[in-house]
Amino acid sequence: MLRISTKSIYESGVTQMNSLQTALNRSQMQLSSNRKNLTPADDPVATARALEVTQAQSINTQFVTNRSNAKDLLSQETNALDSTNSLLTSITELVVHAGNGGLTDTDRASLATQLQGNISDMLAQANTADGAGGYLFSGFKSTTVPYTQTATGAAYQGDQGQRILQVASARSVPVSDSGSDVFDSNLTGNGTFATAAAPGNFARGGSGIVSAGSVANAALLTGHQYAITFTVAPGAGGATTYAVTDTTLGVPVPNPAVQVPYVSGQSISFDGQQLDIKGAPANGDQFTLQPSTKESVFTTLQNLLTVLRAPGSGAAGQAALTNGLNVAHNLIDTASTNVLTIQAAVGSRLKEIDTLDTAGDDINLQYATTLSGLQDLNTVAAISLFTQQQTTLQAAQKSFTQMSGLSLFNYITA
Repeated sequence: MLRISTKSIYESGVTQMNSLQTALNRSQMQLSSNRKNLTPADDPVATARALEVTQAQSINTQFVTNRSNAKDLLSQETNALDSTNSLLTSITELVVHAGNGGLTDTDRASLATQLQGNISDMLAQANTADGAGGYLFSGFKSTTVPYTQTATGAAYQGDQGQRILQVASARSVPVSDSGSDVFDSNLTGNGTFATAAAPGNFARGGSGIVSAGSVANAALLTGHQYAITFTVAPGAGGATTYAVTDTTLGVPVPNPAVQVPYVSGQSISFDGQQLDIKGAPANGDQFTLQPSTKESVFTTLQNLLTVLRAPGSGAAGQAALTNGLNVAHNLIDTASTNVLTIQAAVGSRLKEIDTLDTAGDDINLQYATTLSGLQDLNTVAAISLFTQQQTTLQAAQKSFTQMSGLSLFNYITA
């Protein structure tokens, strides 16, 4: 017959109650923290997976911050571009009004004063701050003031960089545009070549007005510079003719030279280009063609100021005014189109960020669900287990008390 000592009974009872107490304490800690795994040892695989998900969730949270910053910068750029385009629209109206033949030189001088204010406003838009100690349109040189005013317009101090911000795991979005792209990339003329009246035409009394021209045959374009020179025969009613010279090569077009009779408004075509000249050019008057180049809007506006301040009386003065206004009008239209194009690109970026925000919210919800499955406690089951463990411990304590009270001396003394 196996004999069980009193010491063994005590040790067994205490060990059992300690085990039950430990289990009860663990359940209480799980309930208070709402976590089923209190230490990595409880479930190493789930703990490692939870760490991975938590890190991915932190990165996704950073992308949310980046997208918010990107939206702030792009919204500021949109506002600046809106204001710039409004200014260009106002200046276009001013150019159209300046072409009114009933205006005097004094009237146009008043328009020049108004234009000077528009130029100051345009410069302010080009130097828009980004709200973080930098400037929107200075490229990578974000702390450098983009434009400083000069006698010929404004000089760009930034660079051609486009700042980029990562807004998703596999997507980076430009959050700025350089001033050179926004304000300095306006092609002169019709985008292929630019026409102009020589400054000396006014002094000679010529009243010829040149059109912007167009491309008749792209395959024949040479990219050269040309001059159309007029000759007026002496005497009243003398015939007016013109000749075309390729000034890049220094040869007439066609070669040998041909004096072509001039008819006002009639198309003049050569080397894949065509244009027309209206009015009465004087003897020796010239009109030039050259490949389109990029011109700053500030240069255009400064040149327009010169046109408005120049005398515009008489046929020659009106022709010089009209030629100058036509050049400015074409360039301002080009500048406005360029600003609208960039504005559309900015709007597209903002829309993409909104889409990424929605996707980011979905991913964050997925991460939260995964973490909940790995870490969160089943509260109902845990409470049920806690109650069961509490009852078991109480029963063990009560039974231990009764067992510890059993002794042979109880029967001897009875």
